[in-house]
Amino acid sequence: MRLGIFSDVHGNLEALQVVASMYADEKVDRLLFAGDLVGYGASPNECVDLMRNLTDEIVLGNHDAAVSGLMDYSYYYDAARKVLDLHSEMLTKENKEWLGSLPYSRVYPEHGIRLCHGSPVDEKEFDYIFALEQAYGLLSYFDQLDQITFIGHSHLCRVFALTNRTVDEISDRTFVIDSERKYIISVGSVGQPRDYDNRASYTIFDTESRVFEFKRVEYDIETSANKIFNAGMERNFGNRLFIGV
Repeated sequence: MRLGIFSDVHGNLEALQVVASMYADEKVDRLLFAGDLVGYGASPNECVDLMRNLTDEIVLGNHDAAVSGLMDYSYYYDAARKVLDLHSEMLTKENKEWLGSLPYSRVYPEHGIRLCHGSPVDEKEFDYIFALEQAYGLLSYFDQLDQITFIGHSHLCRVFALTNRTVDEISDRTFVIDSERKYIISVGSVGQPRDYDNRASYTIFDTESRVFEFKRVEYDIETSANKIFNAGMERNFGNRLFIGV
């Protein structure tokens, strides 16, 4: 089975449309989305509507939780807080309730997979895992981890392979899952990459061959950014799309 795993659309309809098209071309069997449909971009309702037609296998992100009233975001920096307030107003009642109904994680025991937005240790805290020291912090929970945990949240493409005593970062864009290790795989961002590559990030995992692949695709950044500018939102949310930060 070919799984498409992707994350962090953040209201970027143009990026989501292209990634959805790529997954159709790749003939994946199931799509797994690791959260954050809203925040930062100008098309929250359109992204929710499209995602609801793409897959049911979706988990809650911190921005999704914020707009649906499941978490306090008063400590977010001013521009991020304002756009969440705006998205909360823009979303239809149905879409907001749907976001609030999403689970914090999904588990696929037949494939040894967990899907969540941030760290699997306390999923409601949405802790980041994008650096070695953060991955090392999971060693005390090693026995509780699924073989593969797919996450988003950091907007970075990162892979950490764990034994019960060691952590290695894997830089290969395509690799085979080692049955003797456990993995934390951060799948990057569809709508707001932050690794200085402005292309939308998406990934594919073949459950039979156990091959995992990072992929990138260009999309219409100018249209997406102009929507942000024309909506009177923080201009940096549009500017950063061009440089991938």
